Order: sequence, then C-alpha cells, then structure tokens
Amino acid sequence: MRPETNLTNHFLIAMPRLEDPNFFHTVTYICEHTTDGAMGIVINRPMDLHLADIFEQLEIQISTTDIAEQPVYIGGPVQSDRGFVLHESSTEWASTLKVTTDISVTTSLDILEAIAAGKGPEHNLVALGYAGWGAGQLESELAQNAWLSGPAESDIIFNRASDERWQAAADLLGVDLNLLSGDTGHA
Repeated sequence: MRPETNLTNHFLIAMPRLEDPNFFHTVTYICEHTTDGAMGIVINRPMDLHLADIFEQLEIQISTTDIAEQPVYIGGPVQSDRGFVLHESSTEWASTLKVTTDISVTTSLDILEAIAAGKGPEHNLVALGYAGWGAGQLESELAQNAWLSGPAESDIIFNRASDERWQAAADLLGVDLNLLSGDTGHA
C-alpha cells in the first residue's frame, strides 16, 4: 500500500451495483488501513435492536429513555457478536483506537457503562461487528469498481439519519449515485 492510498478516516461508499448483501448500499467508515489490511464500521445499517436491548443483556442500568432508544447498527459481517462504539474523541476509554483527533472507536465495556449513565460521549454510534479486508483486498475491490472512497465527515456519522448517509457521503464527492453505472471503462 502506498501512503497516498491510505483510507483511514475515509468513507467507503458501495457502488449501486455492489450486490454483496453485507454491503449493498452501505457507507463504511474506515477506522484503520495499513499494509496488513483494513477495518471499518458500516454506519447506515440500523438493526432491529436498541441500546436498551444491549444494556439489558449486559445488566447495565440506563439513565434516560433517549439513550435506551438509540439504534444499534450492523457494523459488518466480521465478529458480529462483538460491540464497537464510534464516538467523538473527547475521552479515552480502556480499549480505544484514536482514528483522528475528532473520532475514535472503542471496544471496551466502560464506554457503554458511561453512555448508559449519561456520561459517555455525546455523539456515538454503537455497532455489532465490523468490516474487514486482508492485505491488498480493499485495493483490489476499489480497482474492480466496487467502491467509491472519499474523506469522512463526522457530521454524516453522528448527525444524519441513517437512510441519508449513503448519498450524503457521495455528495461530499459531488456524485449522484443514481446516475452511476456499475460498468468499468474497458474497451
């Protein structure tokens, strides 16, 4: 991987014809991209599950109904039983990967306890599972026209409705996904 192709803190926007059911019409926030591969969280696939369900299973008391009703997302097909919290980077937790000065991802229980108590990061997205790519796999998929990529924006992750995030991420690139063809430019 060349330094100019590092997609950490980028959105991966599924091309309209990407038919893999795990990624159809998704936008994935790339948390880490190295020569060993990439890891990201799908940010626009809410589950039929809310934080109240997670907290009940973990026997964590909830302070407000607003927190209880927050959706949980399908973060990707890898380790779908493991929780990941994308959040603003104001505090570090027991197991935090600081992606940028503004965005981190945490996998430890302490952040969930803080969120339940109303003391966690104001902006957060809780997901089960993640999207992962081995060495060179993501670059190959990009070359096959499976994805668009562009710099991420925290406002889309934390403030947009989940059903608006796919097009909103493409809008950052000036792309109307409805006008794209899935065909590549081969002669």
